[in-house]
Amino acid sequence: MIRFEVLERDGLARRGQFDTPHGRIATPALLPVVHPDPARQPVAPTELRERFGLGAVITSAYITWRTPPLRAVAEASGIHGLLRFDGPVMTDSGAFQQHAYGSVEVGPAEIVEFQQAIGSDIATVLDVFTEPETGHDDAERALRETERRAAAARASRAGLLAVPVQGGAHPDLRARSARAASGAADVLAFGGVVPLLEQYRFRELAEVLVAARPDLASALPLHLFGAGHPMTFALAALVGVDLVDSSAYLKFARRGKLLFPDGTRELTEIREPICRCRLCAERPLPEVARLAAPERERHLAAHNLLVSAEEMATVRQAIRDGTLWELVERRATAHPALRAGLDVLLAHPEIFLPTEPEARRAFRETGPTSRLRPAAVRFSRRAAAYRERHGDARTLPRIALTPEYLGRLPAEDRSGRRLEWSTDSPLGPVPLELSDVYPVGPYLGLEEFAVPRARWPPRELSELLRRAADPELDLDRDWTPAWDARQRTAALEWTYGPTVAAAFDGRAETERSRRTGRVRRIRDATGPLFVIGSDAVARPTFRGAAALRELLPGDTGRVVVRDDAAPFVRAGRTLFAGFVERADARLVPGASALLVDRSDTLLAVGRLVLAPHEMAGARRGVVAHVVAHARSDPPDEEPPEPEADARGPGDPEP
Repeated sequence: MIRFEVLERDGLARRGQFDTPHGRIATPALLPVVHPDPARQPVAPTELRERFGLGAVITSAYITWRTPPLRAVAEASGIHGLLRFDGPVMTDSGAFQQHAYGSVEVGPAEIVEFQQAIGSDIATVLDVFTEPETGHDDAERALRETERRAAAARASRAGLLAVPVQGGAHPDLRARSARAASGAADVLAFGGVVPLLEQYRFRELAEVLVAARPDLASALPLHLFGAGHPMTFALAALVGVDLVDSSAYLKFARRGKLLFPDGTRELTEIREPICRCRLCAERPLPEVARLAAPERERHLAAHNLLVSAEEMATVRQAIRDGTLWELVERRATAHPALRAGLDVLLAHPEIFLPTEPEARRAFRETGPTSRLRPAAVRFSRRAAAYRERHGDARTLPRIALTPEYLGRLPAEDRSGRRLEWSTDSPLGPVPLELSDVYPVGPYLGLEEFAVPRARWPPRELSELLRRAADPELDLDRDWTPAWDARQRTAALEWTYGPTVAAAFDGRAETERSRRTGRVRRIRDATGPLFVIGSDAVARPTFRGAAALRELLPGDTGRVVVRDDAAPFVRAGRTLFAGFVERADARLVPGASALLVDRSDTLLAVGRLVLAPHEMAGARRGVVAHVVAHARSDPPDEEPPEPEADARGPGDPEP
């Protein structure tokens, strides 16, 4: 049984790891396709690990089986002895040859037994490859056969088993196959898509991935067969792909082509040293073009591997940084077909929202598609509900948020009627009290540089308001306390709802940063109740969580911890997979949750790593990091300054 551990995530993308008999695979991972015949493999498997840092490979069990000399070595020394590679080896079963040649000579049971005999770390079911153009009835018959073979393979296979998800271009069959494969697999393998990848039909690829995604077990890694070009890696990771294999590095090298994250280049057309990787720095590409064919092919294959490995590392770093959407948008400019695939994903935010993090460090706009990201969709929906509860807003030019500014802006008219002021944002008018909330607060877009923002000195602002305002506005009063209450209430309402916000009226006060004027704490006479960071999310201290527990009904905001883990969580230890009874389905990764025992006693406050629907199936890893418990509340002292945002050196202050 596989134990896939999620370490970090960016929506559906996961940086994780799982163990095999020959070592650990860190995901997202690139598995180069290695030919089982060393004479046909220009880059030795040992070189893949030592030179390129690629620790796992995939090879063909079918070619090994049907080639007597290779079969004899594999049966005597194992697949690792044949390849002379001591890391994890995944083997496929002949489905690609079935696609290429129409049939294979081996039976499904025999090839699974052979993979078992030669010591494959991850064996693959011989599925029935379904072409994208296959009609629904034929695709369903093929799927039934694949399901039958998968069940038989699971019964006979002792080690890790990859089960393909088939169904052609039919969403209902892909969803059905995802459910069936999830019950039999250790690794889910998305199959039948090589023609889509080879023909740049990324829109159709995205459609079938979207159709299957909700039914794929979240506790299992997902392998996408044939996604060998580095320009596809980021898009694949975005929709939750953890493993990709690549024979493209070699196939393109044989055709005299170089792979890059932004497309493909013909070696014969290159006249300038356009690549500065360590290989091409030693031997510039124009010089490579003059090499003899075998040496030229080896150099190109090595270049393609290096570029592919670096791109996968870039994807992993983007997951760490929470910038994968930004990376995908940049990569989608490489080819209109990639943009078409991205458009499909953007049209289905519901696929991403359950795992969309509560906030990220930054939100950089790359183009119009940025405003369609799930984070922007979620904010717009919640902001619309907020405006509906509080009525229409008056608009005001976006200006610097400082205590002096707020002190001169009326929060109500002379009769006590609430006044709603808005700021302009890339996502439309936003109530002033929500202008720091992610993604609006850290949003860095075109308007930041193309449209000057009004930054009114306090006296000029007062004169502007005095000339524009009606007589019902009191412009001589200091409105800072009113805005303290307004922003405090808005922060609590945004995260916990109006009932919780109303419960703290009159019993809590606001603390601001002396440097920026932004709200940084909500407290009462006993000390801090909520700490507000640069994402403007009100995160509870232990005392705040105790108050929330009384106000939030049922399982709202809660993760219920098993009895055997409760003492450790109470002491501030991490909550691990396997120790969760249930959780509020509305929570998302990155959210602060009340960690309680079965009797609803508050144990701690946790920052979630997994979404609630992922917790039940997870077999390994962290569910939530404990960030506050009974003895951990911050001391009663000056509030901390806001975190530096992720704009980069020299970027302007928002």
